[in-house]
Amino acid sequence: MATVDEIAPSRARATGLSLTSWVLFASSGPVAKAVMATGWSPAAVTAVRIGLAAVLLVPVVGVLRPRALRFRRGDLWLLLGYGVLGVAGVQLFFFVAVARVPVGVAMVLVNLAPALVALWVRVVRRTRLPGAVWLGIGLAVAGLALVAQIWQGARLDLPGVAAGLGAAICSAGYFLLGEHGASRHDPFGLTAAGLAIGAVVVMAVSPPWTLPTGLFAAPADLGGLRVPVWLALVALAVAGTVLPYLAGLQSLRALPSAVASVLALVEPLVAAALAWLLLGQTLGPAQLAGAVILLAGAVVVQVAGPKPVSAGVDVVRT
Repeated sequence: MATVDEIAPSRARATGLSLTSWVLFASSGPVAKAVMATGWSPAAVTAVRIGLAAVLLVPVVGVLRPRALRFRRGDLWLLLGYGVLGVAGVQLFFFVAVARVPVGVAMVLVNLAPALVALWVRVVRRTRLPGAVWLGIGLAVAGLALVAQIWQGARLDLPGVAAGLGAAICSAGYFLLGEHGASRHDPFGLTAAGLAIGAVVVMAVSPPWTLPTGLFAAPADLGGLRVPVWLALVALAVAGTVLPYLAGLQSLRALPSAVASVLALVEPLVAAALAWLLLGQTLGPAQLAGAVILLAGAVVVQVAGPKPVSAGVDVVRT
């Protein structure tokens, strides 16, 4: 079994790791968009991104940290849940959602995950969360709605809404399972196993023989910098997948899932800022106000949120 023998990161360092994780996830957006502009489908990009990440990480962990890949039979459901929900499910459901409803609506739906995590902690774990945490979650989601401008082109499409909610459930699973797994296993081993399982699931949807292999050498335009698609895909796999998943799991060793899930709302905010800076997509007054509200909500949750049980802080149960 892979054991966690390092000292868990401090709360401040864990917060930094969590934010780093979501900044990396957000910054991968322009790269993925550049690849898709060459003719790649979202499902194909996701399949190569996750598959290549697994191919790169699993051998490295196997050579440098072989004990991290030793799991017990009882860990099977944790690994399957993390790989299927936290790696593959979020991506696949989100792509279905954006194909049927406006992107802003899909973003808000998938980012309902913090509320789902908080409900799970309260109802299933029977852990009382401070009222300020619920307030902060509400502020963050409301701010995200303003940033995403969900009122533009909004239409009701039940399959699309269902897919968005499915992505939110999978995202909540990422935090809850990641929190549980990070307290028991080496983040490198858990990330490698999760990516390998997620790759199998995604490639079942987008098999390797359906990939547009003739476009691997096509030039992808990254803000005026033209690079071959294969290099952009490697960047997506390493900087946009392996590193953020590792940082996210490491942060969950010291951050409760209810807190870490709200910090994830920084991702669409960073994506909007990058679009503003790199693509000239300016933010309107409502979006700027939403950004302030979102950040305020995240700060409220960070300050008022529960401490991890492993930190020695008593948890109030009812």
